[in-house]
Amino acid sequence: MTTAPAIGQPLDRVDGRPKVTGTARYSAEIPIPGTAYACLVGSRVASGRITGIDASSAQAEEGVLAVLTHQNLPRIAEQPPLVPSLAGTAAPGQTFFPMQDDIVHYAGQHIAIVVADTWERAQHAASLLRVSYEETPPVTTLEQGRDQAYEPERIFGGWLPGRVERGNIDAGLAEADARVEATFTYAANNHNPIEPSCTTAEWDGDELVLYDSTQGVNATQLTVARLLGTPLSKIRVIGHYVGGSFGSKAMIHDHAALAAMAAREVGRPVKLALSREQMFTSVGHREEQEQEIVLGATRDGRLTGIRHHKLSPTSHFDDWAEPSIGVASEIYACPNYQGVYRLFRANTMTPTFMRAPGEASGMLALECAMDELAQELGVEPIELRLRNYTDASPSSGHPWSSSGLRECYRRGAARFGWEGRDPRPGMRREGNWLIGTGMASAGYPVAPPANPQRARARLYADGTALVQAATPDFGTGVATVMTQVAADGLGMPVDRCRFENGDTDLPNIAAAVGSAGAGMISAAVHSAATALRNQLIARAVADANSPLHGANPVDVVVRDGVMTAGTASDSYVDLLQRNVQPDAEASGAWSPPAGDAPYAMMTFGAQFAEVAVDPEFGLVRVRRMTGAFAPGRVLNPKLARSQLMGGMLWGLGQALLEANYTHPRTGRWANASLGEYLVAVNADAPDVDVELVEVEDDIVNPLGVKGVGEVGQVGAAAAIANAVWHATGRRVRKMPITIEDLL
Repeated sequence: MTTAPAIGQPLDRVDGRPKVTGTARYSAEIPIPGTAYACLVGSRVASGRITGIDASSAQAEEGVLAVLTHQNLPRIAEQPPLVPSLAGTAAPGQTFFPMQDDIVHYAGQHIAIVVADTWERAQHAASLLRVSYEETPPVTTLEQGRDQAYEPERIFGGWLPGRVERGNIDAGLAEADARVEATFTYAANNHNPIEPSCTTAEWDGDELVLYDSTQGVNATQLTVARLLGTPLSKIRVIGHYVGGSFGSKAMIHDHAALAAMAAREVGRPVKLALSREQMFTSVGHREEQEQEIVLGATRDGRLTGIRHHKLSPTSHFDDWAEPSIGVASEIYACPNYQGVYRLFRANTMTPTFMRAPGEASGMLALECAMDELAQELGVEPIELRLRNYTDASPSSGHPWSSSGLRECYRRGAARFGWEGRDPRPGMRREGNWLIGTGMASAGYPVAPPANPQRARARLYADGTALVQAATPDFGTGVATVMTQVAADGLGMPVDRCRFENGDTDLPNIAAAVGSAGAGMISAAVHSAATALRNQLIARAVADANSPLHGANPVDVVVRDGVMTAGTASDSYVDLLQRNVQPDAEASGAWSPPAGDAPYAMMTFGAQFAEVAVDPEFGLVRVRRMTGAFAPGRVLNPKLARSQLMGGMLWGLGQALLEANYTHPRTGRWANASLGEYLVAVNADAPDVDVELVEVEDDIVNPLGVKGVGEVGQVGAAAAIANAVWHATGRRVRKMPITIEDLL
């Protein structure tokens, strides 16, 4: 009896037990003798300069070791450019490092660090600082910055153009028989993972160890090395357990380097943990934005033109906008397109990645407009989308490496019970509740990393295997699925394999952002595991004492750690023990497809939602959601469904709950705590049904994995918004939809 392939099995998480028993150690829980505690102090004003800091009372407190400000914090060695962490380079969250001068750019900007022997003493001493400011009027809201807007040449760390065009947009809209014009506004969103960001720094001479809560330990290492001017070989970053990220820990924000600077100053380990309130001002956010969209179509529903413009604030230092026109420009066949970003300089830190960055907001505008177009033309919403389906990227003309979108529409609609839906709004009631249903397309680009990804595999003479790669696991289950990939690559039972990760001493992996983790890490692990398997097969067929001696290596198959060719077999264990070899090791690397590959790559899906609306109180309750997704090969369906379900529920929060605003006079966030910033909780969660549509893709990577981390959110909010219209007959073009919008 042989073991079934591990890939595709719904295995439980290998890290489940340490997490639920409390033995898993997060960055704030690393027990280092002599640890001191750092408390960050943020600016109370959003614009101006610091005219004085009186630290005398704080310094006089018992246990205080240091008070660091712009007056005595060492200067950084170099400010790296803003490059997304997927590039495999230094990835600062913004091209601004605090406490280098007296200028205040945004509220909450770090202006001091107080270090003490206990966290409580550090907090108390920080409260005793007396800071005086010369304040100037801030600019933080769309209305304040609209007249100052400019069109950037490039956005997103320079990776993407500020304008995307094809065809002739004016001609395309002029020839349309039907047009939809709509403006959508979005409140800013803030990150709130279970674990706030934290770094513990320890120096040993000139060598630095950082225990960092990060999506990429190598990104932290590269960034801190540049900021401090420390050789890479002298910095080790460890992040075995990370309590969620969703973008807040993708780029490397200043607290990691500040912890190292504080530890060097006081000569002992320092732990720097952000408070929940500081998470709103220290790790980026999804920016407030306004999107104007115009659709033109023929009478039979063929799109003739799409104009999509976005306005949003960025920082004083960087041209950052989440790429809202990305998937929205690609998902439908349309010969004429214009997408333009407009930014204005605001008193804010540089925004950053947040789950489905850009796609969640841009596809909401497009998919709600498509719903309006379907209504105007009298075409069923799915049918309208099918009439504009494309097998290739409209921009490049390259075919999709794989799609599955048609099947997502079909299977999602069947599971949801879409057929027979009365398209007229407000026609279905249950007591006082108006019932509506809506749908939307989903898509997320497959973005391979810019550099080779590496892993290492080692087989021991007792028949166990260890596979290693630097990547952290920030809740996605990467340690579990990579154990499965390693087991199949080696031809061994999964319970004899172990995956070790989260340490820069291990082979380099770029930060697992943008749904790229599963694809790039599995490719590296598969490469290392198969390299080791082939090495052992080669040893066996060359070993005069092996039953496989002289066999053709291509005829050898491996199952359960036993190499077999015809009737002859030899086990890994016997081979190693016979040769008095305690272990065997191989490294593997995967380089992503070349940038000029003649394929376009995207993960597709379809979202469906049913809502109940109380017209007297304006209450919206999402009763059920269905999503069908085509993520290529599914490594572990249990974990994939969990990821997709989480994304769909976040889409519910995007549609109905999550919002933050800055006060136009003070420039501060209005609700910078979990007590006031609303997120979906169990009571809000409806029945969520996830359908996995596996499609074969031999282009994206060796195992055909496209990723599921982001696409579950894309389209979810649009499906809910369309369902609200279907229930009430009222189009709401602001996110989130609130009680006031429906009264």
